[in-house]
Amino acid sequence: ELFGHERGAFTDARTQKRGMLETADGGTLFLDEIGEMMPALQAKLLRVLQDRAYTPVSGDEPGAADVRMIVATHLDLEKMIAAGQFREDLFYRLNVVPIYLPPLRERTEDVPALVTHFLNFYNEKNDRYVAHIEPRALEAMQRYAWPGNVRELQNYIERAVVMAGGDELTYEL
Repeated sequence: ELFGHERGAFTDARTQKRGMLETADGGTLFLDEIGEMMPALQAKLLRVLQDRAYTPVSGDEPGAADVRMIVATHLDLEKMIAAGQFREDLFYRLNVVPIYLPPLRERTEDVPALVTHFLNFYNEKNDRYVAHIEPRALEAMQRYAWPGNVRELQNYIERAVVMAGGDELTYEL
C-alpha cells in the first residue's frame, strides 16, 4: 500500500495501483504505529526520506515522492533502537519535531471535552438525542484510567449513546 504495485506483481494484482506515497506527493502522509514496521520496510522508508525515491512492487521505474511525514507510535522507539528492533537512522530522520501526547489517564481535564465531542458525533450518527451527562458519570469517567486511551473512551461513548434509554447518561454501579 505504501509503494503501490504494478499489474501482475502478485496473484490478485490485475491492475496497477498507486501507493500512498504517490497519492500524497506534495502533501502529508500519516503513518500510525511506526514502531511495528518490519526492518526491511524501515530501510525502504529511510530511502524515501533521504532520496525521495521508491520503487513500486514489481516496478522497474523508480517513483519520486515529496511528502511530509507524520508518524505515531505508542512504543518507546529509543528502547527499540537499543534492542536492535528499530533503525536509529530512521528514528533521527523521523524525529524532527517530536510531539509527546500523554495518555488520557494523565490528562483527565480533557475527558469532558472529548465526551462532549463524541456524544455529539454519535448522537448525529445514530439519530439519537442524549443531551446530558449526570455529573457523577462524568466524574467516574475522569477517574477511570482508560487503558485503551481515547479510542476506548470513544467506543464507550458510542455504546452509551446507542444503549441509552433516555436523553441522559447516568452513573450506575
